[in-house]
Amino acid sequence: MKLWVNGALHDAGDALVSVLDHGLTVGDGIFETIKAERGETFALTLHLERLTRSARGLGLPDPDLDEVRRACAAVLEANPMELGRLRVTYTGGLSPLGSERGATGPSLIVALGATGRRPDSTAVITVPWTRNERGALTGLKTTSYAENVVALARAAERGATEALFANTVGQLCEGTGSNVFVVVDGRILTPPVASGCLAGITRALAVEWTGAEETDLPLEILDSADEIFLTSTLRDVQAVHRVDDRDLAGAPGPVTAKAMRIFEDRAAQDRDPRLG
Repeated sequence: MKLWVNGALHDAGDALVSVLDHGLTVGDGIFETIKAERGETFALTLHLERLTRSARGLGLPDPDLDEVRRACAAVLEANPMELGRLRVTYTGGLSPLGSERGATGPSLIVALGATGRRPDSTAVITVPWTRNERGALTGLKTTSYAENVVALARAAERGATEALFANTVGQLCEGTGSNVFVVVDGRILTPPVASGCLAGITRALAVEWTGAEETDLPLEILDSADEIFLTSTLRDVQAVHRVDDRDLAGAPGPVTAKAMRIFEDRAAQDRDPRLG
Protein backbone atom coordinates (compact mmCIF):
# COMPACT_ATOMS: atom_id res chain seq x y z
CA MET A 1 0.00 0.00 0.00
CA LYS A 2 1.26 3.46 -0.94
CA LEU A 3 0.07 6.73 0.60
CA TRP A 4 0.62 10.36 -0.32
CA VAL A 5 2.19 12.46 2.44
CA ASN A 6 3.19 16.09 1.93
CA GLY A 7 4.14 16.01 -1.72
CA ALA A 8 5.09 12.42 -2.54
CA LEU A 9 4.05 8.78 -2.48
CA HIS A 10 5.44 6.62 0.31
CA ASP A 11 5.15 2.99 1.30
CA ALA A 12 2.68 2.61 4.15
CA GLY A 13 5.45 1.87 6.65
CA ASP A 14 7.29 5.05 5.72
CA ALA A 15 4.29 7.35 5.33
CA LEU A 16 4.86 9.46 8.43
CA VAL A 17 3.84 12.81 9.88
CA SER A 18 5.25 14.38 13.02
CA VAL A 19 3.84 13.44 16.41
CA LEU A 20 3.55 17.21 16.86
CA ASP A 21 1.22 17.61 13.89
CA HIS A 22 -1.75 19.71 15.01
CA GLY A 23 -4.15 17.17 13.56
CA LEU A 24 -2.84 14.65 16.10
CA THR A 25 -2.31 16.85 19.14
CA VAL A 26 -5.57 18.84 19.08
CA GLY A 27 -7.64 17.47 16.18
CA ASP A 28 -6.97 20.55 14.06
CA GLY A 29 -7.77 19.15 10.64
CA ILE A 30 -10.39 18.37 8.04
CA PHE A 31 -11.00 15.43 5.74
CA GLU A 32 -13.03 14.02 2.89
CA THR A 33 -13.96 10.44 2.08
CA ILE A 34 -14.46 9.74 -1.62
CA LYS A 35 -15.74 6.55 -3.19
CA ALA A 36 -13.46 5.02 -5.82
CA GLU A 37 -14.56 2.17 -8.07
CA ARG A 38 -11.85 0.52 -10.15
CA GLY A 39 -9.71 3.63 -9.84
CA GLU A 40 -12.47 6.09 -10.75
CA THR A 41 -13.69 8.58 -8.15
CA PHE A 42 -17.27 9.70 -7.66
CA ALA A 43 -18.21 13.38 -7.12
CA LEU A 44 -14.57 14.39 -6.61
CA THR A 45 -15.20 18.04 -7.50
CA LEU A 46 -18.01 18.39 -4.95
CA HIS A 47 -15.84 16.80 -2.29
CA LEU A 48 -12.93 19.12 -3.01
CA GLU A 49 -15.23 22.15 -2.92
CA ARG A 50 -16.36 21.06 0.54
CA LEU A 51 -12.74 20.49 1.58
CA THR A 52 -12.08 24.14 0.81
CA ARG A 53 -15.20 25.28 2.71
CA SER A 54 -14.14 23.25 5.73
CA ALA A 55 -10.61 24.67 5.58
CA ARG A 56 -11.94 28.21 5.53
CA GLY A 57 -14.32 27.46 8.40
CA LEU A 58 -11.43 26.16 10.47
CA GLY A 59 -9.15 29.04 9.48
CA LEU A 60 -6.71 26.88 7.52
CA PRO A 61 -5.19 28.07 4.23
CA ASP A 62 -7.11 26.96 1.16
CA PRO A 63 -5.81 23.57 0.04
CA ASP A 64 -4.08 23.43 -3.34
CA LEU A 65 -6.78 21.47 -5.15
CA ASP A 66 -4.54 20.72 -8.13
CA GLU A 67 -2.12 19.02 -5.74
CA VAL A 68 -4.97 17.17 -4.05
CA ARG A 69 -6.16 15.89 -7.43
CA ARG A 70 -2.63 14.77 -8.33
CA ALA A 71 -2.31 13.04 -4.98
CA CYS A 72 -5.62 11.23 -5.41
CA ALA A 73 -4.71 10.09 -8.91
CA ALA A 74 -1.28 8.87 -7.77
CA VAL A 75 -2.70 6.90 -4.84
CA LEU A 76 -5.41 5.32 -6.99
CA GLU A 77 -2.90 4.31 -9.65
CA ALA A 78 -0.51 2.85 -7.07
CA ASN A 79 -3.20 0.84 -5.27
CA PRO A 80 -5.60 -0.79 -7.77
CA MET A 81 -8.74 -2.22 -6.17
CA GLU A 82 -12.37 -2.89 -7.06
CA LEU A 83 -14.01 -0.61 -4.48
CA GLY A 84 -12.09 1.75 -2.24
CA ARG A 85 -12.43 4.47 0.37
CA LEU A 86 -10.19 7.36 -0.69
CA ARG A 87 -9.38 9.56 2.31
CA VAL A 88 -8.01 13.10 1.98
CA THR A 89 -6.78 14.58 5.28
CA TYR A 90 -5.59 18.18 5.63
CA THR A 91 -4.28 19.37 9.00
CA GLY A 92 -2.78 22.38 10.73
CA GLY A 93 0.68 20.83 10.36
CA LEU A 94 3.66 20.92 12.70
CA SER A 95 2.73 23.13 15.67
CA PRO A 96 3.51 23.81 19.33
CA LEU A 97 1.90 21.70 22.06
CA GLY A 98 -1.17 23.88 22.41
CA SER A 99 -4.10 25.27 20.47
CA GLU A 100 -2.05 27.84 18.55
CA ARG A 101 -0.83 26.83 15.09
CA GLY A 102 2.78 26.74 13.98
CA ALA A 103 4.24 28.49 10.95
CA THR A 104 5.34 25.51 8.83
CA GLY A 105 2.04 25.14 6.99
CA PRO A 106 -0.54 22.37 6.65
CA SER A 107 -0.04 18.66 6.14
CA LEU A 108 -1.76 16.80 3.28
CA ILE A 109 -2.30 13.05 3.43
CA VAL A 110 -4.15 10.87 0.91
CA ALA A 111 -4.77 7.20 1.63
CA LEU A 112 -6.90 4.43 0.16
CA GLY A 113 -8.52 1.45 1.83
CA ALA A 114 -10.54 -1.40 0.37
CA THR A 115 -14.22 -1.65 1.23
CA GLY A 116 -17.23 -3.72 0.25
CA ARG A 117 -20.69 -2.88 -1.07
CA ARG A 118 -23.12 -2.05 1.70
CA PRO A 119 -26.28 -4.14 2.29
CA ASP A 120 -29.55 -2.71 0.99
CA SER A 121 -30.79 -2.10 4.54
CA THR A 122 -29.38 -1.67 8.02
CA ALA A 123 -30.27 -1.11 11.68
CA VAL A 124 -29.70 2.18 13.52
CA ILE A 125 -30.07 3.45 17.06
CA THR A 126 -30.67 6.85 18.61
CA VAL A 127 -28.25 8.14 21.23
CA PRO A 128 -28.74 10.53 24.18
CA TRP A 129 -26.00 12.92 23.07
CA THR A 130 -26.77 15.91 20.85
CA ARG A 131 -25.31 17.81 17.95
CA ASN A 132 -24.67 21.48 18.69
CA GLU A 133 -26.26 23.34 15.78
CA ARG A 134 -24.56 26.57 16.91
CA GLY A 135 -21.02 25.27 17.53
CA ALA A 136 -17.84 26.60 15.97
CA LEU A 137 -17.36 23.38 13.98
CA THR A 138 -20.97 22.91 12.91
CA GLY A 139 -21.18 21.98 9.25
CA LEU A 140 -17.43 21.38 8.91
CA LYS A 141 -16.00 17.93 8.18
CA THR A 142 -13.24 17.98 10.75
CA THR A 143 -10.98 15.33 12.24
CA SER A 144 -12.48 16.08 15.68
CA TYR A 145 -14.47 12.86 15.47
CA ALA A 146 -14.30 11.39 18.96
CA GLU A 147 -18.00 11.84 19.74
CA ASN A 148 -18.79 9.90 16.57
CA VAL A 149 -16.45 7.12 17.67
CA VAL A 150 -18.27 6.85 21.01
CA ALA A 151 -21.73 6.88 19.42
CA LEU A 152 -20.80 4.37 16.72
CA ALA A 153 -19.38 2.01 19.35
CA ARG A 154 -22.73 2.22 21.17
CA ALA A 155 -24.48 1.34 17.92
CA ALA A 156 -22.22 -1.67 17.33
CA GLU A 157 -22.96 -2.95 20.84
CA ARG A 158 -26.65 -2.96 19.92
CA GLY A 159 -26.28 -4.65 16.56
CA ALA A 160 -26.56 -1.49 14.47
CA THR A 161 -24.26 0.22 11.98
CA GLU A 162 -25.20 3.83 12.68
CA ALA A 163 -26.23 6.12 15.54
CA LEU A 164 -28.58 9.05 15.01
CA PHE A 165 -28.38 12.36 16.89
CA ALA A 166 -30.91 15.03 17.72
CA ASN A 167 -29.71 18.62 18.01
CA THR A 168 -29.92 20.73 21.16
CA VAL A 169 -33.59 21.63 20.57
CA GLY A 170 -34.73 18.04 20.02
CA GLN A 171 -34.85 18.04 16.23
CA LEU A 172 -33.62 15.12 14.15
CA CYS A 173 -30.12 15.98 12.91
CA GLU A 174 -27.83 13.30 11.43
CA GLY A 175 -25.84 10.13 11.98
CA THR A 176 -22.19 9.77 12.94
CA GLY A 177 -21.22 9.62 9.27
CA SER A 178 -24.49 9.85 7.38
CA ASN A 179 -27.51 12.02 6.71
CA VAL A 180 -31.00 10.75 7.47
CA PHE A 181 -34.21 10.91 5.42
CA VAL A 182 -37.75 9.90 6.35
CA VAL A 183 -40.76 9.12 4.19
CA VAL A 184 -44.12 10.41 5.44
CA ASP A 185 -47.26 9.99 3.32
CA GLY A 186 -45.12 9.51 0.23
CA ARG A 187 -43.01 12.65 0.81
CA ILE A 188 -39.25 12.38 1.31
CA LEU A 189 -38.11 14.69 4.12
CA THR A 190 -34.67 15.45 5.55
CA PRO A 191 -33.35 17.89 8.18
CA PRO A 192 -32.00 21.18 6.81
CA VAL A 193 -28.33 22.09 7.17
CA ALA A 194 -29.45 24.65 9.79
CA SER A 195 -30.28 21.70 12.07
CA GLY A 196 -26.53 21.22 12.56
CA CYS A 197 -26.06 18.31 10.18
CA LEU A 198 -23.16 18.06 7.75
CA ALA A 199 -23.97 19.23 4.23
CA GLY A 200 -23.38 15.75 2.85
CA ILE A 201 -22.44 15.36 -0.80
CA THR A 202 -24.66 12.29 -1.24
CA ARG A 203 -27.38 14.08 0.74
CA ALA A 204 -27.35 17.05 -1.64
CA LEU A 205 -27.43 14.85 -4.72
CA ALA A 206 -30.25 12.74 -3.26
CA VAL A 207 -32.28 15.88 -2.49
CA GLU A 208 -31.82 17.18 -6.03
CA TRP A 209 -32.39 13.89 -7.80
CA THR A 210 -35.40 12.65 -5.77
CA GLY A 211 -37.18 15.92 -4.99
CA ALA A 212 -36.77 15.47 -1.23
CA GLU A 213 -37.83 18.37 0.99
CA GLU A 214 -35.66 19.96 3.68
CA THR A 215 -37.61 20.70 6.85
CA ASP A 216 -37.25 20.66 10.62
CA LEU A 217 -38.28 17.29 12.03
CA PRO A 218 -38.72 16.18 15.64
CA LEU A 219 -36.57 13.23 16.69
CA GLU A 220 -39.85 11.40 17.38
CA ILE A 221 -40.55 11.24 13.64
CA LEU A 222 -38.45 8.08 13.71
CA ASP A 223 -41.26 6.41 15.70
CA SER A 224 -43.87 6.97 13.00
CA ALA A 225 -42.18 7.50 9.62
CA ASP A 226 -43.32 5.09 6.93
CA GLU A 227 -39.76 4.59 5.69
CA ILE A 228 -36.31 5.76 6.75
CA PHE A 229 -33.07 5.80 4.81
CA LEU A 230 -29.50 7.01 5.17
CA THR A 231 -27.15 8.63 2.67
CA SER A 232 -23.37 8.83 2.69
CA THR A 233 -20.40 8.41 0.40
CA LEU A 234 -20.11 4.66 0.95
CA ARG A 235 -23.76 3.90 1.73
CA ASP A 236 -25.16 5.84 -1.26
CA VAL A 237 -28.86 5.43 -0.38
CA GLN A 238 -29.42 2.71 2.23
CA ALA A 239 -32.74 1.70 3.75
CA VAL A 240 -33.24 1.35 7.51
CA HIS A 241 -35.06 -1.78 8.70
CA ARG A 242 -34.80 -1.12 12.45
CA VAL A 243 -34.58 1.98 14.64
CA ASP A 244 -33.89 1.12 18.28
CA ASP A 245 -36.66 -1.44 19.03
CA ARG A 246 -38.89 -0.49 16.10
CA ASP A 247 -38.86 -2.76 13.05
CA LEU A 248 -39.72 -1.39 9.62
CA ALA A 249 -40.98 -4.44 7.81
CA GLY A 250 -40.20 -4.84 4.15
CA ALA A 251 -37.36 -2.33 4.03
CA PRO A 252 -36.46 -0.96 1.59
CA GLY A 253 -39.99 0.36 1.14
CA PRO A 254 -41.26 1.50 -2.26
CA VAL A 255 -40.21 5.15 -1.96
CA THR A 256 -36.75 4.27 -0.67
CA ALA A 257 -36.31 1.59 -3.33
CA LYS A 258 -37.13 4.16 -6.01
CA ALA A 259 -34.65 6.63 -4.47
CA MET A 260 -31.99 3.91 -4.50
CA ARG A 261 -32.61 3.21 -8.19
CA ILE A 262 -32.58 6.90 -9.10
CA PHE A 263 -29.31 7.50 -7.28
CA GLU A 264 -27.63 4.46 -8.78
CA ASP A 265 -28.73 5.39 -12.31
CA ARG A 266 -27.76 9.06 -12.06
CA ALA A 267 -24.40 8.26 -10.46
CA ALA A 268 -23.63 5.80 -13.25
CA GLN A 269 -24.40 8.46 -15.87
CA ASP A 270 -22.13 11.14 -14.37
CA ARG A 271 -19.14 10.28 -12.18
CA ASP A 272 -18.42 13.93 -11.36
CA PRO A 273 -21.86 15.53 -10.99
CA ARG A 274 -22.57 19.15 -10.12
CA LEU A 275 -25.44 20.63 -8.13
CA GLY A 276 -28.04 23.10 -9.33
